[in-house]
Amino acid sequence: MRDGVFQARTSRRGLLSSSALVLLLGAGSASARIISDGLPWSPGTATPPVPVRPGPWLFFTAEEAALVEAAVDRLIPPDDRGPGARDAGCAVFIDRQLAGPYGRSAGLYMQPPFMPGAATQGYQMPDTPATRYRGGLKALADHVKAAFAGKSFAELSAPDQDKVLAGLESGSIALPGVGGAQFFALLLENTREGFFADPIYGGNRDMVGWKLIGFPGARYDYRDWVERHNEPYPLPPVSIMGRPEWEER
Repeated sequence: MRDGVFQARTSRRGLLSSSALVLLLGAGSASARIISDGLPWSPGTATPPVPVRPGPWLFFTAEEAALVEAAVDRLIPPDDRGPGARDAGCAVFIDRQLAGPYGRSAGLYMQPPFMPGAATQGYQMPDTPATRYRGGLKALADHVKAAFAGKSFAELSAPDQDKVLAGLESGSIALPGVGGAQFFALLLENTREGFFADPIYGGNRDMVGWKLIGFPGARYDYRDWVERHNEPYPLPPVSIMGRPEWEER
C-alpha cells in the first residue's frame, strides 16, 4: 500500500511539475514591459467618438426620415419645459447610429441558432437594427397609407399619429415581418437614447434632455452635489465637446 501511495503521489507530483513547466515555457515566449513614471499610453491610439455634423441623412430616405421625425416627436412631444424629440435631434441620432456599427450589430454574436429570447435577454433574432428599421418603416408606411386614404404618417393629425403608435405598442397593429410591438419598443428605446445621449452623437441638441432633468453631463467633478437631494444643480451641463461658449471665436 505504501508503494502504491508513494507511486500515486509521485505521479501526481510529476503531473503538477510538468504542468508548471509547460506554463513557464509558454510564458517565456511572451514579451514583458516595465512601466514606471507614467501610463502605458501612446498618442493617437484611442478611438474617440466622431462628432455628428449637420448634413444629409446617412441611412434614412427622405420619406423614412419624415416618418421618424414625426413619430419621435409624438413619443417625446414639445411642451412648456422644452423642445420635443424632433428638435432635440433624435431622428438624426437614430440615422447616424443605423449608418454605423450599431446598425449592423457590430460586436454582437450573430450566429445561429436563433430563437425568441427571454425578457432578460433582449433581441435574439438574426436581423440587425438597420434591417429592422428598413422593414418596419416600410410596413408602417404601407399600413398608414391603407388606413388613412393614402396619407403618410407625417401628414396625419397628432391624435391620429398617437392612435397609430398606441396600436403598435399594444400589438393591435401587426407589421408583417417585423412585429408592431417589437418595432415600437425599438423606436422608443432609440428615441430615449437620442434625447439623453451626449450631443456629440447628434441628439440631445443644446443638451435639452440634460437640462430637463438637471443632469450635469460630463463635468469633471460634482461630488459636492451628489448627496444634496431635491436641490437643483446650479451649473449648466457639459458635453464631451465642452460647451459652445467655450469654443474660440
